[in-house]
Amino acid sequence: MPERTKHSPADEEFRKELLDVLPHLRAFARGLSGRADFADDLVQEAAIKAWSARDRYQAGTNMRAWTFAILRNHYLSELRRSKRQTDLDDGAAERMLVMEADQEGPIHLDDMEGALQQLAPERREAVLLVGASGFSYEEAAEIAGCPIGTMKSRVARARADLAQLLDGEPELLKGKVGRGR
Repeated sequence: MPERTKHSPADEEFRKELLDVLPHLRAFARGLSGRADFADDLVQEAAIKAWSARDRYQAGTNMRAWTFAILRNHYLSELRRSKRQTDLDDGAAERMLVMEADQEGPIHLDDMEGALQQLAPERREAVLLVGASGFSYEEAAEIAGCPIGTMKSRVARARADLAQLLDGEPELLKGKVGRGR
């Protein structure tokens, strides 16, 4: 049986904090990517990167914000890498994102997930950071690397877009959802 490596008390405290934040990271990754399998890969990679960089983490600072930034950066890197590898027809992608309106039925979690995936990536990220993950506008802006006013604008626009999508008015968003800011 392999011998377990002894870690310093600081490493053990870091490990505990990292384990505590994993469910929040997974929720954020799932919201960003819309795919459970990809979200799990993102979280695993973010945890590995965080552990590898633990000597740069300052104890007592915001572990959630630090790890969310790591996950976000890795997600963006993966998107850039996959864009270079995939030749996807934009028209086909747009048709796949269209959600049928169901005005009679109650709003389900699947409806919210589908609506989130129709938002521009910057707006989806903003509403997930502020609305779902509970970060302040200041923290979310720092994670996303943008001014606080931009973050507030993205959240407000994302909320308005979600309201329209969930009210069964996706046609109002055609052309608008794909644009960021």
